[in-house]
Amino acid sequence: MQVSMASAQGAGAANEDSVHVSPTGVVVLDGLSAPQDLPMGCIHGTPWFVRQLGARLINLIGDNAVALREALRTAIAEVNDLHRGTCALDQDAVPATTVVMVRERDDVLDYLVLSDNVLVLDLGDEGVQTVTDKRVEEVAGEEMRAALQGPTGTPEHAARVSALVTVQRQLRNRPGGYWVASTNPAAADEAITGTVELGQVRQAALLTDGASRLADSFGALSWVQLLDLLRTEGPAALIARTRAVELADPVGERWPRFKQSDDATAAYVRWSARRMARC
Repeated sequence: MQVSMASAQGAGAANEDSVHVSPTGVVVLDGLSAPQDLPMGCIHGTPWFVRQLGARLINLIGDNAVALREALRTAIAEVNDLHRGTCALDQDAVPATTVVMVRERDDVLDYLVLSDNVLVLDLGDEGVQTVTDKRVEEVAGEEMRAALQGPTGTPEHAARVSALVTVQRQLRNRPGGYWVASTNPAAADEAITGTVELGQVRQAALLTDGASRLADSFGALSWVQLLDLLRTEGPAALIARTRAVELADPVGERWPRFKQSDDATAAYVRWSARRMARC
């Protein structure tokens, strides 16, 4: 497994993405932004939560006997133990993150996706397939449409985004809502998981939504073209291309979005010809 990666802060105060790599695994997380005018029950903040969760996940999935859902459930519980004495973990206003991870196990590749990160798999003759969880887009429709109305960067737009987040928090990790990694270990049971033969996989990409938007939001690249860009120029080039497109539409007139630029993280994975030949 050969991994290259890049991460860049967007328009927020800090990069709330995180990427973790081991010899057999990759974990990418995208922390959910919390508008400053809304309460937060955790004194540590989202970047801390994302780093703590990611570090535990990459260690846990190193054990092939641990299923990916089990790893996520355990990691959430362990992070809860770190700050239950200082933070109000029973509130809606607690840190949360999306998750995408892969793990090489013998001759197969295990994967898990929770919320709207994107896993892109090049399966050779079977083509390029994507795995993502878009349930967040199926709730709070009225508030989401309002929050996507530009121009971005105005107080009015920020107020509409805060109204959306307020409603989303009430629907988070509940039946009929959507699921993310936060303080409820049961969210792991809602993750999308799967396994593919490693010999089928030519390359893969793990993307936060800030790094996938050239393909799934802006339509500037196909998934095949996005993988080609990662292969030939690397993850930093993908993020740079994304920033250039965002700057061409700074207020979200052509491509409506919640902020001009989002944190963007991409991990690109290839397997050596020798490894593929043994599969």
